[in-house]
Amino acid sequence: MQYFSLILLLLTVLSGLVWLFDVAFLRKRRKARAGVEGLPAREPWTVDYSRSLFPVLAAVLLFRSFIAEPFRIPSGSMMPTLRVGDFILVNKFAYGLRLPVFHSKILSTGEPQRGDVVVFRYPLNPSEDYIKRVIGLPGDTIQIRGERIYINGKLVPTQLVGPYQGGYGRESRLLEANGAMVYREELGAHTNDIAEMPQVYESGTYQTPTCHFANTHEGTCKVPPHSYFVMGDNRDNSADSRFWGFVPQRNLVGKAFMIWFSWRGPHGVDFKRIGTMIH
Repeated sequence: MQYFSLILLLLTVLSGLVWLFDVAFLRKRRKARAGVEGLPAREPWTVDYSRSLFPVLAAVLLFRSFIAEPFRIPSGSMMPTLRVGDFILVNKFAYGLRLPVFHSKILSTGEPQRGDVVVFRYPLNPSEDYIKRVIGLPGDTIQIRGERIYINGKLVPTQLVGPYQGGYGRESRLLEANGAMVYREELGAHTNDIAEMPQVYESGTYQTPTCHFANTHEGTCKVPPHSYFVMGDNRDNSADSRFWGFVPQRNLVGKAFMIWFSWRGPHGVDFKRIGTMIH
């Protein structure tokens, strides 16, 4: 996605400069020469293409940079909310308008709220985009005990929905094979479903900037200023803040808000998911 934005910006600037240079300098000379020679004033192909493409490229660039950007779900870390094959739209002005490619904020329009599903540039490799749910806001103390999450000492409420079922693909088979259970979680004003596989635990020790987890299911940390603690809804199969730390505010891309297409591979299009709002 980062490379596409850079290429789109370069093509927009290049086509605009060619068109502008022709209008300012070359067009009059071309018409004058054609009048002397008695021939029609024909535009060079570079000018013709630039004049035709610039408005389209500029419109796409502005839309993707400041309004909404499409994003494809690459993994099952956000199941059951989002599945592999879902194509979503990301609200680019929810957390501030940023310059394309350079990502500098030029206008503040809001901050993430607890429970938001956000797309961000992966802190360890900013050329990759990740999607997770915001759990901890700046200044929050996050504690994880087994499958339960405490925010500032208060347990995040969950209610059992039942066994996970009804999905498709490898990720769904993995959840079903491990006896995954679906819970309804309340994060601030958000209510969303999560999947848990209580018998699946990651071994080892994980270090984040101010956190120490004996494993991904035991630990306490304080979220630093201008940063966020994020987790996937597929709680036992998600590489998130428990592994690699916090998401800096400058890495935010936008807020996911709608599934605009859903592809199930050999099973075709999942029409029931198209148009679903993301909570």
